[in-house]
Amino acid sequence: MSFCRDGIACVSAAAAIMTLMGAAPSMAQNSPVVVELYQSQGCSDCPPAQDNLNRLADRPDVLALSFAVTYWDYLGWKDSFASQQFTQRQRDYATRSDTGEVATPQYWINGRTTVLGANPARVAQVMAQEHLTGGPPVSLSGNKIAIGSGGAPHGGADVWLVRYDPRTIQVAVRAGENGGRTLPHRDVVRKLTKVGRWTGAPLSIAIAPGKDAAWKTAVLLQAGDGGPILAAAKG
Repeated sequence: MSFCRDGIACVSAAAAIMTLMGAAPSMAQNSPVVVELYQSQGCSDCPPAQDNLNRLADRPDVLALSFAVTYWDYLGWKDSFASQQFTQRQRDYATRSDTGEVATPQYWINGRTTVLGANPARVAQVMAQEHLTGGPPVSLSGNKIAIGSGGAPHGGADVWLVRYDPRTIQVAVRAGENGGRTLPHRDVVRKLTKVGRWTGAPLSIAIAPGKDAAWKTAVLLQAGDGGPILAAAKG
């Protein structure tokens, strides 16, 4: 199974690299590179991409996030981490980039550039070229998010709170295309919550402790649904 939209139509590898435009030129300070992987335990092409994300999870300058999507569940294995919210997030990126296509495995880097398929070399190349721009300083300390002042995009930017599990979780897949395999997952996103809106003025947001003490917390400042990520921080 390769690069298939919602399990129906297939897209060309020539469409693998698309870039979202529109960020302001200023540089976000001390932000990690945000690497989002959209994958499914039911997708036979996804394990190598997840393995690559597992390696990226060790880098302090990277926020690696694994989002499990729902549209391969019909193949016989229901992904244990999947959420319709995550599927919609991937579709929002596709809509904003004018492709209308979603695929697995698919990386989005800083919400701006996408790489389809398990291609570690291309992901590394894009990561080296990508820099978060247009955002203010963002910090995450204890139970508080602090966002500095800056030039906000038209309509402001969303503040997303991310809870993710940094542990290696071994998933025994018992049916579907990966049936019989045990797949290691790291930095699995367990909860994604919109907690505020930044309009250019300094902003402080109090957050509740995470549901699971083992989960880690990150914050994304993003210019609308499917828009570029302006700044990020991880706890």
